[in-house]
Amino acid sequence: MNGTRRAFLGVAAAGVALTVAGPVAHAAEANGTAAQRRRRIPRSGIGMHLYTMRSALAADFKGTLARLEEIGYATVGVSGRHGNSAAAIRSMLDETHLRAVLEHVGYDTVRSSGLPQALDDIRTLGARWIVVPSLPAAMHTPTGFREAAREFNKAGLAARKAGLGPLLFHNHGADHQVVDGENLYDILLRETDPHLVGFELDVYWAAKGGGSDPQDLFVEHRRRFPVLHVKDMAADGSIADVGSGVLDFAAMFDTAHSGGVKQWLVEHDAPADPFATARNSYTYLANLRY
Repeated sequence: MNGTRRAFLGVAAAGVALTVAGPVAHAAEANGTAAQRRRRIPRSGIGMHLYTMRSALAADFKGTLARLEEIGYATVGVSGRHGNSAAAIRSMLDETHLRAVLEHVGYDTVRSSGLPQALDDIRTLGARWIVVPSLPAAMHTPTGFREAAREFNKAGLAARKAGLGPLLFHNHGADHQVVDGENLYDILLRETDPHLVGFELDVYWAAKGGGSDPQDLFVEHRRRFPVLHVKDMAADGSIADVGSGVLDFAAMFDTAHSGGVKQWLVEHDAPADPFATARNSYTYLANLRY
């Protein structure tokens, strides 16, 4: 584990190789020290990735959006439409004063004849980015990731020609593993065109994967990370509400400006109470100083 990773992982955890390096990041720390931490996340940059809210959306899509807006969220990342068209979701977003910034679209669609329609839907939603949420397990080899890089460049060019931002890739833990001496995520960073391809960095999986540190990535690959998935890690290595776990977000976000971060999207893969997670995580991020 390198020094940068120790800077944003705060406590030892059973089953997860963590080193004690500083205070646990929790809500009381969010205010920071005024002399040292002056930046704050703009309210327009705090969003919710809707995968977190999928059970509530399935029951009441518009009502769920309205409650997110009441909490304070400004933006959402779309992941699953629950039977709604892109136009219907856009209408509900407009009515609830929220803005979609991206939609997750499967890799098979992005590399197929379905891409033009997917890009049209991104525009209908009023969003900027099309995001590939994952790659098939069979592709987790250097050869597979090089193939993905080529496909991402082609799809990213199509997105740019459609007037959108670059195609983004969302990472999971396996994307940071070293296979045959090569870090898979680094292949994507090296072999994609920065104008055509960027990254929606999931900071939990980057930390748990152990091979890619957000602080370093933001500096070494400037402006390639317009969107973050912000989720916290509990002491046992599981996912936690933002601000309740061991990740030191103040340290992590210190170099976010270099990385070009514009959106901080809250995510929790399996929240016990999605609205409690939404409230807790928003409160932490709104009060964070870094």
